[in-house]
Amino acid sequence: MSWRETTLGEITDLKRGFDLPKSQRLQGDVPVYSSSGITGSNSTAAVEGPCVITGRYGTIGEVFFSGGPCWPLNTALYSTEFNGNNPRFVYYLLQTIPWQGYTTASAVPGVNRNHVNLCPVKIPDKATQDAIVEVLDSIVDKIALNNRLNDYLEQLVDGKFQELFGGLNFNATLSDVAEITMGQSPAGSSYNEEGAGIIFYQGRGEFGWRFPKRRLYTTEPKRLACEGDVLMSVRAPVGDLNVAFENCCIGRGLAAIHSETPSFALYLMRFLKPQLEAYNGEGTVFGSINGKALKSLEVALPSHNEVMQFESFAAPIDALIRSNENETRKLNNLRNYLLPKLMSGEIDVSKVDLTQLTNNHLAGC
Repeated sequence: MSWRETTLGEITDLKRGFDLPKSQRLQGDVPVYSSSGITGSNSTAAVEGPCVITGRYGTIGEVFFSGGPCWPLNTALYSTEFNGNNPRFVYYLLQTIPWQGYTTASAVPGVNRNHVNLCPVKIPDKATQDAIVEVLDSIVDKIALNNRLNDYLEQLVDGKFQELFGGLNFNATLSDVAEITMGQSPAGSSYNEEGAGIIFYQGRGEFGWRFPKRRLYTTEPKRLACEGDVLMSVRAPVGDLNVAFENCCIGRGLAAIHSETPSFALYLMRFLKPQLEAYNGEGTVFGSINGKALKSLEVALPSHNEVMQFESFAAPIDALIRSNENETRKLNNLRNYLLPKLMSGEIDVSKVDLTQLTNNHLAGC
């Protein structure tokens, strides 16, 4: 195993993407990438894959990989030239670049590709690159598998809810089903990222696929949500949903919906999403819903026995979704730990026993 020092431009030549206004896109399955990832599709490609993409303006520092044809927009930098290096290795290498050091200081920060191509990097021989990619890809693939499984499980329960209760008429309000807490933001001086106090979610900006992403904490919580409560965005857009992964404080952009039958409450709220769309933009430029309107939202409430039967069906599936999410979080932590150490040679990839490492890291999932 040998490593050598070079520049990023000697490994891959980052270029500016291509203009493609939405009005000129034609229906197709070619992914269109902006600085923040896939933002649409088109009928034709600007480049063939494999291709690495990162932000030029807008979102800086995120890196994406397309194995096939794609269209990188002009807000992105891209490369399809790898000069004999493993394209996936280059994808991971770009994730270690200190992008902020190559960002212009302006109202809209941007990356100068000529400067970043001069960034010093260290790379190993091709065989070592392939081995590093195998380790990191195996973690990424497991994360993707968990996400696909969770998508399937959620659709399964959505279908069951629709089958059982989709034809019922309104006969109750949301306050008959659940206890609703409207969020209230703590003092800004109490916010921190060091873990002091309780986890704080301000609004949908922290929302993930189902569970929010931890970012802020507060030492002066005002309104609380319990683990398993449905979290709903009450401001533009109204109706986006997540589930509290743990006890947390919620800001004014959210409401917490607490029920003794949490799975029924979740899929009821998912079912009501079209109904909540009426509050987006109603009367103002930005949509919102207040506590009184949310509590009085009309719902179709089945019998107690029917609710409990659905809960018995859905709760174990939701528990599996949570277990998959917990594993995914640990895998992401493992990947984030390994990535810089493998890419710098600090960890010798030939000595990595991925099976043992993964099993140890996931212990207790």
